[in-house]
Amino acid sequence: MLALKTLTLFIITALAEILGCYLPWLWLRKGAPSWLLIPALISLAAFAGLLTLHPTGAGRTYAAYGGVYVMVAVAWMWLVEGVRPDRWDAIGALVSLAGMAIIFFAPRGT
Repeated sequence: MLALKTLTLFIITALAEILGCYLPWLWLRKGAPSWLLIPALISLAAFAGLLTLHPTGAGRTYAAYGGVYVMVAVAWMWLVEGVRPDRWDAIGALVSLAGMAIIFFAPRGT
């Protein structure tokens, strides 16, 4: 249950970060309206707050989060941007996710 809860929190955190960066990208690169910077700012603030909710130290949390971020970014590329991942995208995302699991769920002493 802890693993599912942690993974879900990582996914929500990654979505907040990606949205917070994607909206300014739309504004700067695609000519989207500047008011998109407001939800981008809110999303990035939520991202920072969400990182504090993880149950372990900051360094290990950030390292493990990076693996989930890669997986969510590839999913975003497919679902939002309409770019279907190729096998190398999928393999890279799975390797990153495996790295996250090793870092975050390895048995450790107190």
